Amino acid sequence: MQSGVDPAASEPLHVSLVAIPEAVVSTLSGIFDVMNAFAVLPAAGEIIPHGPPFRVEIVGVSAEPLELASRLPITVQRSISSLEHTDIIIVPSVLLPSDGWEKGRHAELVEWVRAMHARGALICSACSGLFLLAETGLFDGMDATVHFGYADAFRASFPQVPVHPERVLVVCGRREELISSGASMTWHDLVLYLIARHAGASAAQAIARFFALQWHQDGLAPYIVFEGRRDHGDIAIRMAQEWVSSHFSVANPIEEMFRHAGLTERTFKRRFTHATGISPIAYVQRLRVEDAKRRLERTDAPVDEISWQVGYEEPAFFRRLFRRMTGLSPGVYRRRFRVPDYARPVKS
Repeated sequence: MQSGVDPAASEPLHVSLVAIPEAVVSTLSGIFDVMNAFAVLPAAGEIIPHGPPFRVEIVGVSAEPLELASRLPITVQRSISSLEHTDIIIVPSVLLPSDGWEKGRHAELVEWVRAMHARGALICSACSGLFLLAETGLFDGMDATVHFGYADAFRASFPQVPVHPERVLVVCGRREELISSGASMTWHDLVLYLIARHAGASAAQAIARFFALQWHQDGLAPYIVFEGRRDHGDIAIRMAQEWVSSHFSVANPIEEMFRHAGLTERTFKRRFTHATGISPIAYVQRLRVEDAKRRLERTDAPVDEISWQVGYEEPAFFRRLFRRMTGLSPGVYRRRFRVPDYARPVKS
């Protein structure tokens, strides 16, 4: 991480929060409120005695009211044509249309982002905001992250950008100037990162406490629901997938799968891996772990019992596999994702 700017020796950094019709209002407004907090909180002077480190503006093609994806209007405070310089550009989450991302729709914004990058601006995406920024070409060949629900659509539109949806935050570029955050609420991590980078760790910790924000330090793997690829066109493999989706806990599921597919074991494994992108054993393991996640979330069953229910007689192996796939132990996963008692319906 770069050392950033000494807030005692410089003007506030100008932050351009980009508004487009596809933008999600919760991400845009949340980023605005948190980064603008130094300018409005009564205790801000104790956190940053030399004044706010950021000056945040909502920018767009025209300075006028704009209806966002949820049909809620916001006011664009500044047109990009009036901005010759900005320090940080953030594109918030966008709601992807049913027919996918339309390239070229925001050509003026794309060119402006390129120009600001050339003048030294940091370029940041929150969640699916990467769709717009990828059009600049700045992320070509650069690691990035995007909402896991949009990862396949992003890869199809921008195959030149390697994305890692399981990662919370990715910082790359020669100047560490290309920054992307993953699914939904990881904009918290993006904003806290920018505060730590430019105002110091203490300021980031203070803001995190005030807003009750949390770093997603365990990554996003625990949140991702496994859905095996089925659009491959191999009918025999599809039949095996349909069978194993409800029989993954049986003994020797791989043997049963190639029997249902009507193929030899060797041919089945080769075709299955080609069709789905993962081996049959990895596929079964993911189905089992996914079922275990639901049981941990919704039942009080002991972990050893859940291990047996999903097909593992050795609980120690199950625990190791679960941690490897989710990044969390079964017990920690249950505590984090189970609906808390205070949110459950009261029994009459």
